[in-house]
Amino acid sequence: MVKIIIVDDHALFRLGLKASLADNQHDIMVVGEAESGEALFDLLTTTTADLVLLDILLPGMSGIETARRLRSECPEIKILAISSENTAEVVEALLKTGIEGFISKRSGQVDEIAKAIHTVMTGTEYYGKDIAAIIYQVYVSKKNSAEVTPEFTKREKEIIELCRDGLMAKEIADQMGISVNTVHIHKNNIFHKLGINNTVELVQYALKYKIIRPG
Repeated sequence: MVKIIIVDDHALFRLGLKASLADNQHDIMVVGEAESGEALFDLLTTTTADLVLLDILLPGMSGIETARRLRSECPEIKILAISSENTAEVVEALLKTGIEGFISKRSGQVDEIAKAIHTVMTGTEYYGKDIAAIIYQVYVSKKNSAEVTPEFTKREKEIIELCRDGLMAKEIADQMGISVNTVHIHKNNIFHKLGINNTVELVQYALKYKIIRPG
């Protein structure tokens, strides 16, 4: 059972999401709700959770500040951000906090939220399919670096493109007709070439240096 806390200042959103998860996702339990970052940390003095579903637009302590403090004080709790404020500045700040995932409220339906929760709890980041375009906005505005980029095989480039599109390892394996283990081997080779260790950094790098185009 995955225990989550919903942090959002809109009571109707919290109520609706809690009811939908209870009806359709029996392995996800909402153990608490908070309308602000301050209320979240008060709640955490008496409640344990595996994941916090965190809105970014909060009164008082901002969602980004809440994520930073949560990462510092409760590193074992995973953070899944959800927001309608999807500017390049917000996304960049969120990525720097080390969150495990981000879903846009504009496209994030209950099924996708549940999928994101399950994915994050396996130790894999989850970012909505629209996040690649926003990541591209963040990096295209920066000055291009003169450093030489490594060479990638055709299959490695295909995997990078599928990562950009938000596909998980099993989905990539199914689409390419290879095993999930082979996908992980290719991704680890890519990570080694770039000196990184997660999919988000991979997509950022590939877009920044035009190894792939935004989807």
